[in-house]
Amino acid sequence: MTMTTLMTRSATCVAALVLGAGAASAQTVGFLMPDQASTRYEERDYPGFRDAMAELNADAEVIYQNANGDAQLQQQQFNSLISQGAEVIVLDPVDSSAAASLVNQAKAQDVRVIAYDRPIPDMPADFYVSFDNEGIGRAIAQSLVDHLQAEGVADGAGVLQVNGSPTDAAAGLIRDGVDSALDGSVYETLAEFDTPAWAPPEAQQWVAGQIQRFGSDIVGVVAANDGTAGGTIAAFNAAGVDPIPPVTGNDATIAALQRIIAGTQFNTISKPSEIVAEAAAEVANAFLQGETPEPETTLYDTPSRLFVPEVVTQDNIKAIIFDGGINTVEEVCTSDFMSACQDLGITE
Repeated sequence: MTMTTLMTRSATCVAALVLGAGAASAQTVGFLMPDQASTRYEERDYPGFRDAMAELNADAEVIYQNANGDAQLQQQQFNSLISQGAEVIVLDPVDSSAAASLVNQAKAQDVRVIAYDRPIPDMPADFYVSFDNEGIGRAIAQSLVDHLQAEGVADGAGVLQVNGSPTDAAAGLIRDGVDSALDGSVYETLAEFDTPAWAPPEAQQWVAGQIQRFGSDIVGVVAANDGTAGGTIAAFNAAGVDPIPPVTGNDATIAALQRIIAGTQFNTISKPSEIVAEAAAEVANAFLQGETPEPETTLYDTPSRLFVPEVVTQDNIKAIIFDGGINTVEEVCTSDFMSACQDLGITE
């Protein structure tokens, strides 16, 4: 997405807020996403939530905003929604700790908050919808460990750990899952890094330094999402490392799927954001109807629904991604990757 497109979209959202001030529907729902470092919010989460809400409640107005990694901006967006009479706000927080004050503010004004993707540990929201983030971390790391052992990599060899944002509680859960797999493995964690704002350039810069430090002692990297995986792989490419050691990921972005097909990224997690978006819409609509949605579990004292994701590698990418209808061949197997797609049997 170009900067011009982002500026146009932001201006449109601001204009909608101004025009809607004092005239919002009695059934207004806010959908506040945290950043644009990942393309998923624009491409999957918001469209999935918007379309699901339209089916469940045609009278409900959905107002979407993205904070672009700015916690203060997200607070302003949150305040604006409340001033417009929003009854429910779906919140994926930039800063999980700072979001506690937003939940407290909403409770004081009888506004329901659905924590989305990232939990809010310090102040229970009315509901939490996400994938099982600790399970994601455990799965991608265990997948790497199993791969290294199958390849005969010696016990005691070293891996790097590239975590997500230190202000994101979901990143902390992913890190805990990674730790549980690596700590119980035969491999050593050489170093780890919490990536500010999940920014791929930050991950790339850190990994570049570790390549200089550890060199060929690095036999694998557990990266917490596909953005940090991309930064990691860029660092190895810039250093002239060939072959690149296996690198994990998470989110099944198109770029990551292409890297897996090409053999430069080892795995990712298939977690179609539409699944969580649709669940959030169901919870939001229940609150609008004055109902109490039924949780499947509780996390951080918050009624929760958590979905179990799948690990994707070259071995199962065709079955999960393409046969499963998550992405089309046309989206992923572009000209640069057509030959590799044919080699994997994705295309004929």
